[in-house]
Amino acid sequence: MTPSFALRHYGPSRGSHAHEHVQVLWTLQGALELEVDGRGQRLAAGQGLLIPPGELHDFEAPQGSRCLVLDTADPAWLQCAARPRHAPSVDHLARFLAASLGQGLPVSQELGAQLLAQAWGPGEACAASAGRRAVNWADLRRWTQTRLAAPLTVADLAARAGLAETQFRARCLSATGLTPMQWLRAQRLDRARLLRTAGLPVALVARRVGYDSPSALTAALRRAAGREP
Repeated sequence: MTPSFALRHYGPSRGSHAHEHVQVLWTLQGALELEVDGRGQRLAAGQGLLIPPGELHDFEAPQGSRCLVLDTADPAWLQCAARPRHAPSVDHLARFLAASLGQGLPVSQELGAQLLAQAWGPGEACAASAGRRAVNWADLRRWTQTRLAAPLTVADLAARAGLAETQFRARCLSATGLTPMQWLRAQRLDRARLLRTAGLPVALVARRVGYDSPSALTAALRRAAGREP
């Protein structure tokens, strides 16, 4: 996906959701209360947060909040820290980008996203990039295939691979072209196809591969086969 900036106003909670891409929030006005993967956080004006792919999150701003929001699949962001190292510098850039959006100025959103990532700075996990541990994908697949009925998380996969979550996200995208949750979904669907080919009923297959209902599994298989948008 092409990086996309937007100006958004937040108020009451709209319910939890997750994305398959990175979302970056920068609070321009007001305060924003968040819950990300069960962890409560608060962003005052001039503060920001990176939400990695697949993490369930919810926003609430009882007094109202105006934010600059970036949605991007650029893998460079997976190397960034959850919070910027130099918030004042990022704040200046974020406010410039927000003003450009508000005034309709012809500023490249892709370039803006690149500049914001550079200003944001890398996470601590990037410091040891030399001699980094390789992911044994065959072992991870075998381990995952025996646990598909469980609600596996990115943290579970990263722990099995012996990496920090940030490192694992970046490594997965680089090696497979998929986010960790996309990769996990592919493992579930691959297993489901094998079980259905073996003649198992769809309700039993759904339970074995971690889907809440047979209809949810059937819809997922159809989407994967390109029969649904």
